[in-house]
Amino acid sequence: MLRSYQGIAPRIHESCYIDESAQIIGDVEIGENSSVWMNAVIRGDVFAIRIGKNSNVQDCSVLHGMRHKYGVIMGDFVTVGHSVTLHGCTVGDRCLIGMGSVVLNNAKIGEGSIIAAGTVIPEGTVIEPFSLWMGVPGKFKKKIDDEESQKTILMYGKNYVDYTEQYRKEYRSV
Repeated sequence: MLRSYQGIAPRIHESCYIDESAQIIGDVEIGENSSVWMNAVIRGDVFAIRIGKNSNVQDCSVLHGMRHKYGVIMGDFVTVGHSVTLHGCTVGDRCLIGMGSVVLNNAKIGEGSIIAAGTVIPEGTVIEPFSLWMGVPGKFKKKIDDEESQKTILMYGKNYVDYTEQYRKEYRSV
C-alpha cells in the first residue's frame, strides 16, 4: 500500500519491486532496482526516508524517523534483513544489516559494513567503514575490508536485484 501523508506521496522508481503487502507512507524515495518485501513498513510521515539503488528491505522490517530530527538514509546495494528496525539512522553503500537488528537514531553505519543478526546499535553510534559489529549493545568485532567479505555483501544485494526482476515479471503476468 502506497499512501500520501500531508500531501507528500512516495516516489518510487519504476524498476522497483514493492510487494503488495508492504506499506510505504509519505516522504519516501526509493531508487532504481530496489525492493520492499512482504509486510515491510516504511513510514516517511515524521521525516524523509531515502533508499538508494539496488537496495532491499526484507520482510517485516520497519524504517521510521524521529520527528523534526532524523530520517533514514540508505545507500546503494544495502541489504536489510528480515525484521530489522532502522530508526532515524544512516546506512552507507554496500552494507548488510542482519536479521532482527535494531539501528537507532543518529547512528551512522559506514560503507561496506556488516551488522550481525540480532545486533542493537545504540543512538549516536558512528561505525567506521568496512566494520563488523555484533551484540547487544553492538560492539566492533573486526575490520572486513578484505575482498571476500566485500564480495559476500554485494552478493546479497545482487541476489535481491535478481529477485526483484523475477517478481516484477511474475506480477505482470498475473
